[in-house]
Amino acid sequence: MTIFEITLFNITIAPTYYGLMYALSFIVGYYVLYKRDIIPRDKLDDLFLYIFLGVVLGGRFGYIIFYDLNNYLSNPLDIIKVWEGGMSFHGGVLGVVTSMILFAKKYKIDFLKLADQITLVLPIGLGLGRIGNYLNKELLGYSGYDGFFAVYLDNVGYFPSPLLEAFLEGFVLFLILNYLYIKKILKKGQIASLFLVFYAIFRIFVEVFFRQPDAHIGYIFGVFTMGQLLTIPMLIVGIILFLRFKNDK
Repeated sequence: MTIFEITLFNITIAPTYYGLMYALSFIVGYYVLYKRDIIPRDKLDDLFLYIFLGVVLGGRFGYIIFYDLNNYLSNPLDIIKVWEGGMSFHGGVLGVVTSMILFAKKYKIDFLKLADQITLVLPIGLGLGRIGNYLNKELLGYSGYDGFFAVYLDNVGYFPSPLLEAFLEGFVLFLILNYLYIKKILKKGQIASLFLVFYAIFRIFVEVFFRQPDAHIGYIFGVFTMGQLLTIPMLIVGIILFLRFKNDK
């Protein structure tokens, strides 16, 4: 859903709420890391360039591969139309991890420490992204809902599951991770591990009880949504890594 449209020299500019929230999440994340002065400020600009490329490329190709491969094989030029939507969180995670590995290797920075610092602010982006989903009227919950913040499409009310995810994956997850970081009771890598664990728990909870499956995919094996199938491995990996790092000296 576009915020407004302006046509200049036969070029139409039509920013979307989701795109606005993407941009805002990078600005806020940059500001928080800059103020905390945890990551060297002279490397912060390069880091966010790496992360931006990881999010956009990983999120886009993740969506294409996981959610709509046949359509993009038939219409390959649509791959570059990121302004029309179509980003995958799971693909974005893979892209960010890859970009952080490359960044850490180039600047000789401890990857696990870097991962911990980045995951402390990631919930900000997740929360803002879900608000963008809500404003775009997408990723909605069950129909027949007529309560607070209901989303209406064709006079049918839907549960605002993106707002619930914004609260859990954004606000609650941010508080949990930053509280544990401030208390300094976890070892290196455990913050990033817990990000995977809690995100997976919150995502699966919402998708099981509130959100509808993707219309063009439906339920896989008659039980799982694509989001659940992609999130379960995150939960398992997060638990394994947390226990492994717990035993590190």
